[in-house]
Amino acid sequence: MTAQPIVSFTRTPPGRAIVPGAEVRILGDSPPSREALHAFIRGSSVVVTMYTDRVDAAFLDAAGPNLRGVCNFAVGHENIDLAACAARGVLATNTPHAVTEGTADLAWSLVLAAARRLIEADRYARSPAYAANGPLGMADFLGQDLTGRTLLIVGAGRIGLAVAMRSRGWGMRVLYVARTRHWEFELAPLAAQRVTLDEGLAQADVVSIHCPLTPQTRGLINARALALMKPSAILVNTARGPIVDEGALVEALDSGRLYAAGLDVFEREPLVHPGLVANPRAVLTPHIGSAAARYREMMTEMVCENAAAIIEGRRAPNLITESHAH
Repeated sequence: MTAQPIVSFTRTPPGRAIVPGAEVRILGDSPPSREALHAFIRGSSVVVTMYTDRVDAAFLDAAGPNLRGVCNFAVGHENIDLAACAARGVLATNTPHAVTEGTADLAWSLVLAAARRLIEADRYARSPAYAANGPLGMADFLGQDLTGRTLLIVGAGRIGLAVAMRSRGWGMRVLYVARTRHWEFELAPLAAQRVTLDEGLAQADVVSIHCPLTPQTRGLINARALALMKPSAILVNTARGPIVDEGALVEALDSGRLYAAGLDVFEREPLVHPGLVANPRAVLTPHIGSAAARYREMMTEMVCENAAAIIEGRRAPNLITESHAH
């Protein structure tokens, strides 16, 4: 009797992890050491990976000859060496649609919190100073308004589009930066304009980052880029931390050359630059963009569907090809 194929989850997923005809193994809640991870995946037919798991030649060798697929529990897949997978005939998948709405909601949470100085206001409301000083004056805790302002979307994918659509509530003008033209941005209701990054940074009141992390986008928002932005502007990053040079961002915030920033991702995650921690104009969340229960459970369903298709020899619904990596 042939043994069941093994589907190994490197972290405990939300919802129900069921792959028909397969044995599902779950490592646990905490990030494993590389040695523990490699020991756990040995003999797997499919491994469900987190974006923090480095899938390289050593990972694939550790899994062994039965490995047929790697299903990333994320839309980004810079952690996966696609060439190494292809060389071994290992398929790779991701979870593109499931992260869109939750991440777009969080991006707007960061925009609003940064614009209205929510972190500073929250700290003050909890402090004895509020009661001691009495009601605020009309010039206290003034923030930025968003109505009719300009939003720049850097990276015109699904999440960028969802963030742009939400800006209609404030009647914002939308600009976008992308390698190719995206008609869904330029037609009604957004009527957005495609611009170069430099043009957009100079005009924008809010800059929201949604591009993948590639060699070309690493450090994209550096000191030169930040110097192009208005002193009243807000930078938001819910994509990948290394797209933004955190040292340069801290200098811009500390010097008043940038109004505020909202970050869900960090350059050396999970380490956060101490200058960001100390600055009340930096709104920080610990990479929770897709962390609404509905969408994370949807991601579990998607990786299970991808795993089942790989095991059964069908085309996986969310197959990543080499072209997606560039």
